[in-house]
Amino acid sequence: MGAKSIRLALVLVAAAATPLFASGATTHGSTSMSAALAGRVRTYEATLNHTFTHSFDKTPSFARQTGLACSACHTHYPELTAMGRAFKLNGYVFRRADSLQGQNSVGDQNLLLNLVAPLSFMVQTSYTATKTAQPGTQNGIAFLPDELSVFTGGEISPHMGGFLQLTMDPQDGSFGVDNADFRYANTTTFLGKHTVFGLSLNNNPTVQDLWNDTPAWGFPYGTSAAAPTPAAAALIDGQLGGQVAGLSAYTMWGDHLYAEFGGYRSAPVGVERPIAVGDLGGLVQGTAPYWRVALPFNLGNNYVSVGTYGMSTKLYPDGGAGDPARFTDMAFDLNFLIPSGSGANSFTTDATWIHESQHRPAGGSANVDNTLDTYRLDAMYHIEHRWAFTVAPFASSGSADADLYAPEELTGSASGTPNSSGVIGEVDVMPWQNTRFQFQYVAYNKFNGGSTNYDGFGRNASDNNTLYFLVWLLF
Repeated sequence: MGAKSIRLALVLVAAAATPLFASGATTHGSTSMSAALAGRVRTYEATLNHTFTHSFDKTPSFARQTGLACSACHTHYPELTAMGRAFKLNGYVFRRADSLQGQNSVGDQNLLLNLVAPLSFMVQTSYTATKTAQPGTQNGIAFLPDELSVFTGGEISPHMGGFLQLTMDPQDGSFGVDNADFRYANTTTFLGKHTVFGLSLNNNPTVQDLWNDTPAWGFPYGTSAAAPTPAAAALIDGQLGGQVAGLSAYTMWGDHLYAEFGGYRSAPVGVERPIAVGDLGGLVQGTAPYWRVALPFNLGNNYVSVGTYGMSTKLYPDGGAGDPARFTDMAFDLNFLIPSGSGANSFTTDATWIHESQHRPAGGSANVDNTLDTYRLDAMYHIEHRWAFTVAPFASSGSADADLYAPEELTGSASGTPNSSGVIGEVDVMPWQNTRFQFQYVAYNKFNGGSTNYDGFGRNASDNNTLYFLVWLLF
């Protein structure tokens, strides 16, 4: 699927619908749950991940599996609470007592099935308008649906779980595989410290991340598939989503050190295997290593995580013959959460910086070596899981290259540079935890290297300012 479609679909992996609860309940936030379930949640938090005891990454399937409301795992989906990070870290493993179990002849468990069907659905509808109509088009674009996704996921066995997402692209009407993340997780004690360790098999670098400030999960959570977007993006910034298969090993040691290492190989869907040499263009040559290290800690009642992530990738040239292009992505990120008032309100800040070094063989670009830097920051204030107000500046800058960034109407660059910058303002209204009305405005002060006549055909950066109204329904 297209990168824009994939980015929108990523949002729903962590969303949750209203769960089904047992009768006879005590209060948990704004939703009721049984006293027995509340006790199991406290035990889960205390024994499986000590760091996250202050408050599961989930779809409505996960909500039904666990019997917990969206607010147990999200400040504002897909942002995760402590409970959400613990659920994801431990392989999406946590369930209510009502499951079907089986044992072999010696009493070992060999079957575990949830009695609630592990299916959930997402429907989005939207309206997009740019300040100035795109050349040759009608302004004011409606999608119904904007996105339509089907999810299945949850606990597979006591130490295994995952999710799989299928999404329809509204522009061509086709269904395809979007995101997948299947995990094995367990716990031990290492050097006297509580340790979680596991494996993640997934198809999008950073989709497995716990902090959701990395590209697969980072703000903005919903963007228009019809609006113009800057021409340049780092490879790790969503460009490989749905086109690769990766296996990584991870651990959280002592509750304050997270480390993950793995590799990705090309695995495009809809391509005959083995892949012919002529079809290799743009695919990963060999295995691309991926790494992630983070240091989460508490400052009083505040939660902070600082970290780094990245990958090194070689891509086959067009036609599959010749020297590959090399891309090295090194990134740093910050996640900061401050509770406010009674605890139902909170302020979060997420930031990421990606530096990409590019080396292309002669003839692939005007320069053999180029760089690209991407900066994003969002500051969000949440009120009672019902309102969210966000301001998010962004910028990208890189080497001038007349071949990579040539003049072209709307999408090109008259200056031959990828430099773009602006700010996103957004208001989200959630009358129910599984329903969101999103009002977003994107304002550009620079687009593809310029503020005025950036494309060489008379279009200004501000002409691409975008009003985007989105309705999300999750069930």
